[in-house]
Amino acid sequence: MHYHTPASFEEAVRIAASAGGVTRFLAGGTDVLVQLRAGAVTPDDLIDLKHIPGVHDIAATPQGGWRIGVAVSGAELGEHAALKRDWPGVVEAMELVGSTQVQGRATLTGNLCNGSPAADSVPALVAAGARVAVTGPQGSREMAVEQVPTGPGKTALGPGDLITAITLPPRGAGGGDAYQRFIPRTEMDIAVVGCAVNLTLEGDVITQARVALGAVAPTVMLVPEAAEAIISTTLDSDALEALVKVARSAARPISDKRGTAEFRTDIAGVLARRVAELAYARAKGRAK
Repeated sequence: MHYHTPASFEEAVRIAASAGGVTRFLAGGTDVLVQLRAGAVTPDDLIDLKHIPGVHDIAATPQGGWRIGVAVSGAELGEHAALKRDWPGVVEAMELVGSTQVQGRATLTGNLCNGSPAADSVPALVAAGARVAVTGPQGSREMAVEQVPTGPGKTALGPGDLITAITLPPRGAGGGDAYQRFIPRTEMDIAVVGCAVNLTLEGDVITQARVALGAVAPTVMLVPEAAEAIISTTLDSDALEALVKVARSAARPISDKRGTAEFRTDIAGVLARRVAELAYARAKGRAK
């Protein structure tokens, strides 16, 4: 195995593009190092991104959003008061990944690129309308987060492509987001179902919304119909019931040892209601 420490993303891309075997990028390492140790993956080239300037930064964008470097850990997200104030759902979702020790290394970008349908941070990023900057052999481009995963363990990134940052949009007035999951244990487990809601209010009325579900399909799902169920409402009982119905209808889970398809479908509706209520309360300034 060849270990590389490029000084720029362009250098990292050149190394990856010229590599002939299995290539992995290293940011936090909580996925790739575990896979390596277990023998699931043995990279011919391991490209460490942590030495590239800016990868550890959380920076405000000129538009008022946030740009998050690929090596920013979950612990660092949780310690950033301004980011947490704007996007509490994104931060709380990432804080659910692993143990305290894992939080010191795990990254949003790694959680996304692992391609797990049950990834905790991804529904929150999708609901937030986050985008990723991608650099590859063909140049640079941007993608919506929901376009990145294509199936379990698979992404839309091509050979030599790597994500260079995640961007969250400006929060704006009257906004709130939230993420919750169901797990069999009290902590350190993989989501059986996850749900994220991001919404914007004018007065008491929801004018914009995005709803995402995790662990109920081959990829994290953006569910526009769920958003439509609550837009132009005050999140009254009728709107909540419509949201629950749409969330359950959109879910396409499998049955496994951690839960049946029927159970997961039911929980998708339960979580959609709870998370929407929390996001609404945050938008009204009634919850943290």
